[in-house]
Amino acid sequence: MTEKKDIMTRFDKKLQELRRDLPIVKGDENCAELTLTSVLDVLGVDNYIFHNLAMPLAGGFGGYKSKEGWMGACGAVVGACAAIGVIMGGKTKMDNETMEMAYLKAAKYANEFEREFSSIVCSQLCGYDFSQPEGFLEYKKSKAWETTCYKFVIWAVDTVRKLTKEDLERKWM
Repeated sequence: MTEKKDIMTRFDKKLQELRRDLPIVKGDENCAELTLTSVLDVLGVDNYIFHNLAMPLAGGFGGYKSKEGWMGACGAVVGACAAIGVIMGGKTKMDNETMEMAYLKAAKYANEFEREFSSIVCSQLCGYDFSQPEGFLEYKKSKAWETTCYKFVIWAVDTVRKLTKEDLERKWM
């Protein structure tokens, strides 16, 4: 029981730290990276490779915009889905059954995010189109991170914990 409480206590501490620190822009972190690596930190797994992996996924897959106008998901959605995969896989590569369950949890997460915030699309959430450099500059100038975007990361980390509670207890303690 102590171990189960311990991982939930680590999540509580991480969420408290995020609430305190995230509204302050450092400039070298982003929503995808912070969502994934915050969960990894709780799990005791950290390596600069994970930070590097997640960074280009922020801003809607780095500001991706298709020819038809489709734009990428918020980094807190992408980072959370990656975190769900890490949690569900545990310390070994996922088998097919676990992979299917991870798909379902990731879809459930995205649905809950959309229900909470009305969209999963980065540009719709923050109000800026990162497919052009001007959009990113306007975003930085507006201080949207300090007023809006950091909240997605906090919600994401907490929701990942809730959705994967059984997997956390079974595979990470």
